[in-house]
Amino acid sequence: MGRIRQVLRSLFFPPPGTRLWRWLLPYAILGVMTLVVLILGAYSWEYTNSPEFCGTACHTMPPEYTAYLVSPHARVKCVECHIGRSFIATQISRKAGDIEHIVSLAFRRYEFPIYVRTMRPARESCERCHYPEKFSDDSLREIKRFRDDRDNTPYSIYLTLKTGGGSKRQGLGRGIHWHIENPVYYLALDPDEQVIPYVRVVGDDGSVTEYVDVEADINPAEVDPADLKEMDCITCHNRITHLIRPPDDIVDQLMARRVISPEIPEIHRKAVEALSTRYDSIEIAMNAIAGLMGYYQTYYPDFYAANRDQIEAAIAALQEAYRQSVFPEQKADWTTHVNEIGHKYSPGCFRCHDGKHLNAQQEAIRLECNLCHSIPV
Repeated sequence: MGRIRQVLRSLFFPPPGTRLWRWLLPYAILGVMTLVVLILGAYSWEYTNSPEFCGTACHTMPPEYTAYLVSPHARVKCVECHIGRSFIATQISRKAGDIEHIVSLAFRRYEFPIYVRTMRPARESCERCHYPEKFSDDSLREIKRFRDDRDNTPYSIYLTLKTGGGSKRQGLGRGIHWHIENPVYYLALDPDEQVIPYVRVVGDDGSVTEYVDVEADINPAEVDPADLKEMDCITCHNRITHLIRPPDDIVDQLMARRVISPEIPEIHRKAVEALSTRYDSIEIAMNAIAGLMGYYQTYYPDFYAANRDQIEAAIAALQEAYRQSVFPEQKADWTTHVNEIGHKYSPGCFRCHDGKHLNAQQEAIRLECNLCHSIPV
C-alpha cells in the first residue's frame, strides 16, 4: 500500500526540474479516463434504455417482449412508458428505484405469471404522444370470422366504432374517448380491476354524481378518495403493447390473410383446438400441432394427397403462433392477463356499464350497445 502511495505521489508531484510533459502526464491520463468513463456511461445508459436490453436481459421477459415486437408501439422504447419522458435526473432516480426488480430476480422473490401494479400514469406516458382532447371521427370496422364446420364458413361482423372524445364545453362530449377528457373516478376491489362497485363522475360545472353497484355493500359516504383511481387510457387499453391474443382471434386472422388456407377442411376447429390445449413444454406443443398432418392423412386422404403443402404451411403458421402466444416457463398465455378492450373475453366495458350502477336518482350508467358502436351499420 505504501509503495502505491509513493508511485502516485511521484506521478502527480514530480521533483523540481522535471520536464513539462511529466507534469502534464497525470492530468492527461485523468482527462482520458474521465472521457472514457463518460463515453462508457453514455453508451451504457443508451443500451439499458433500449428495448433489446429490457426484453432479453432477463428470462422473465419473453412474453412481454414478444408481444411488444408485434404491437402498435413496436417503435416506442419501453422506457417511454415505464420511466417516462422527463428531466435526466428524474429518469435516473426512477431507474435507480427499479433496482428492487434486480434484487427480486437475484433472490427469486417473484412468481409467475408476473403482473405490473405500478405503471406510470397515462398523463406521463400515453399523453406525451396522444393528445387527449383530440376528437376522433367514427370508424367502420370489418371483423372477419370463420365457423367451426367442415367448410370453415366465413362471415363478417360490421360495426361503426364511436371513438369520439372531447367534452360538452367543446360542443362534443360523446363516444368512447369521452371518458378520458372528463374526470371519472372508480373504486376497484381487486388488483386486476375486474370488480368496480363505485364510480364518481365530475361534471363540467363541478357537480359530482356517484354510481353504486346495487349488489355491492358500499356506502358512498364512506368511500375514501385516496382509494379511488382516475380513469385514463390504461383503464381500457391495459394490454395495448403486451397483448397475447386468444386462439380463435389468432386463427381467424391467419385464415383471413390466407396464411392458413380456408380451403383445408375443418382447419378452423382443429387449429383453435390445437392452440387451446395445455402442453407441458414448447416441444410437446410443437409435436402435437404437427400431429395435424396425421389427422388429414387419416380423415381427408384425397385432400392431403393433393394439398399437402397447404397443410404443412398451416402447421408451420400454428407452431409460430403458439410460440408467440404461450410461454410455459413464465406461465403466461391469453388467460393470465385480461384485455379490457371490448367485452368478449373479460367484463371490459361492462365493469361499469352493466345496468346495475345507479345514482341517487336511481339512474343507471347507460347500458346501450349503440353508445360505443353501431351494429349493424
